[in-house]
Amino acid sequence: MRAMVLAAGLGTRLRPLTDEWPKALVEIGGRTLLEITLKRLRGFGFREVIINVHHLADRIVDYLKVNRNFGMRIEVSREEVLLDTGGGLKKAGWFFLENVQCAEEPFVLHNVDVISTIDLGGMVEAHKKKGALVTLAVQGRDSSRQLLFDEELRLCGRRAGREAKAEVVRASKNPQALAFTGIHVISPRLITLMSEDGAFSIIDTYLRLARLETIQGYRVDEFYWRDLGKPEQLRQAEEDCRQGLFR
Repeated sequence: MRAMVLAAGLGTRLRPLTDEWPKALVEIGGRTLLEITLKRLRGFGFREVIINVHHLADRIVDYLKVNRNFGMRIEVSREEVLLDTGGGLKKAGWFFLENVQCAEEPFVLHNVDVISTIDLGGMVEAHKKKGALVTLAVQGRDSSRQLLFDEELRLCGRRAGREAKAEVVRASKNPQALAFTGIHVISPRLITLMSEDGAFSIIDTYLRLARLETIQGYRVDEFYWRDLGKPEQLRQAEEDCRQGLFR
C-alpha cells in the first residue's frame, strides 16, 4: 500500500525550533515526527511513501538517507513554492497512478504534525466498504474550523469560525459539525478530478466534488489524537509519550 506524508510546511508556530530544522524533524520522546509517522504507516502495511518537502528540504532528504528510508520505498516531492495540501497532492499524484495496480488501491494522506493511535487499517477497510472517493478521519471535539456531515456521515459543508455562516454544498436536515484530524484515505481517481491548479486547499476540492461524489466521514473519537503545531502541544505530547498514551 502507498501513502503520502505532508511535510512541506514552514512550521511558523513552532519557531524558534523550526528556524534551523524542518517541522518534520522536531522530536518527541527522542523520535522525530517524521519517524513516528513513517513507522506507524509501516506498521499498517504501507511500504511505499512519497513525502512533500519545502522548508529546509535537504535536511529531510539527508535524514532519510542516514536512516535508509526506514526500510521503505520513499520518494520526495520538492515544492519550490508551497502548494498547500491540494496542490501538493496534485504534484505528487503520479506516484499513485504509476501503474494499474496502485491506481486501483486507496492510499493514505497524513499530516506529519499530527500523532494518533487511529486504526488506519480499519479506516481503509471502511473506505472500501463505502466505495467512497475520500474518507476523512473526524472527531466530535471543539475546533474553530469544522466540517459538516449529513445523516449518513457524508460531507455536506463547512463552518470556519463559531459564528460564521455555514457553507453548505449538499442538503441535510440536521448536519453535524465535526473536526478533521488531518488524516485522509483517498481513491486515486480523485487525482484525475482535481481541476484546481497551483496552490490550493484540498478541502475546497472536496466540497466541490461532494455534490456528486461520496466524501465520507469516519469517526475516530475513541482514539488518541493530537495536533503538534504549537510548542505547548509538543510539551503535552512529550508527557503523553511518558504516560504511554501513544507509541
